[in-house]
Amino acid sequence: MASVQYREIEGRSVGFYGLLSGLALVIAGGLAAAWAMEHHGHVITGMSNRIVWGTPHVFAVFLIVAASGALNVASVASVFGRELYKPLSRLSGLLAVALLAGGLAVLVLDLGRPDRLIVAMTHYNFKSIFAWNIFLYTGFFAVVALYLWTQLERRMNGYTRPAGMLAFLWRLVLTTGTGSIFGFLVARQPYDSALLAPLFIVMSFSFGMAVFLLVLMAACHWSGRVLGDALLERLGRLLGVFVAAVLYFVAVHHLTNLYIARQTDLERFLLWDGGIYPLLFWVVQILIGGVVPLVLLFSGRTSRARGALAAAAACVVAGGFAQVYVIIIGGQAYPQLIFPGKEMSSSFLDGVVAGYVPSLPEVALGLGGVGLALALTVLGLKVLPFLPRSLADGKPDSATA
Repeated sequence: MASVQYREIEGRSVGFYGLLSGLALVIAGGLAAAWAMEHHGHVITGMSNRIVWGTPHVFAVFLIVAASGALNVASVASVFGRELYKPLSRLSGLLAVALLAGGLAVLVLDLGRPDRLIVAMTHYNFKSIFAWNIFLYTGFFAVVALYLWTQLERRMNGYTRPAGMLAFLWRLVLTTGTGSIFGFLVARQPYDSALLAPLFIVMSFSFGMAVFLLVLMAACHWSGRVLGDALLERLGRLLGVFVAAVLYFVAVHHLTNLYIARQTDLERFLLWDGGIYPLLFWVVQILIGGVVPLVLLFSGRTSRARGALAAAAACVVAGGFAQVYVIIIGGQAYPQLIFPGKEMSSSFLDGVVAGYVPSLPEVALGLGGVGLALALTVLGLKVLPFLPRSLADGKPDSATA
């Protein structure tokens, strides 16, 4: 395969500085929300002693899961040797690091006492999955940085494949750890499942590819770079396969619960009479985030239309947020089963579904993390050659990298 010529984006237009200014405002809004929650306490949010992980955690988990999946293209290129995707490996690694940084920023700022993170980084309880995830997240930064270095430094190009293999394996372990955060919580019925680890892995494939497609199309369009239809069609079909895989694992997860007698009430809550959660599940997660993208990606009339591809990716992102919301918030809202087979009532509202309404500071903090991830991506494209000069169909540029 001929070598590809990479080049930084110029970033001198009014639109570029307008984009950065807009992202800076979003980040500032997130910082202001974090300060307000730290100053006034979480009483100004919709969270309570029953819903302790709120909307910021929804944004954070989505960004972390998508960060792992954003490395899909690099893995397909370096690990599986698909030459068509190699020109996109650098952008894939950059976006993975940026998304993880945005997600972790939201998590740290939602702690109430971010300085307490020092305790978690210096005193480890290796029986806690949270302690293991500290190593997985920081290791992901190091591994992907190494992978990008082997691509950016010509003398290190021979080590790109081993570094890509290490990044591929690390991201699988990282996403398994993220899913296990919930799967290991045996005290809560909605979380206590070994299927959550593989479910989070396929979710990362779908979410990350959708975000990557949107960023790639926007970056090429705004920088005036050619983006071939054949490459986009391949990426779109790959996204469709991941979406179908997510729907399959979701179906297996809920059918397994329906088969277990003690989980029947839980499934009725999540799928039918749980208020906002069944609505998000069926309308946003399944219909908008699953069925609509499959129709757009595999329909003969729309599969090659760029607008349809962008719409499908946007629908996957919307469905992904809904899916994470149902898992995290819905899982906490359902009453804990403390005494199986008994009805419970107390002044602490045991046995009662917990109410939750997202507050403006929570949403602002979550959007701040998204803004940070996008700002890091834009600045990375401006500073270093992550994006090829051309992604036209056929052979790439013959210039040296």
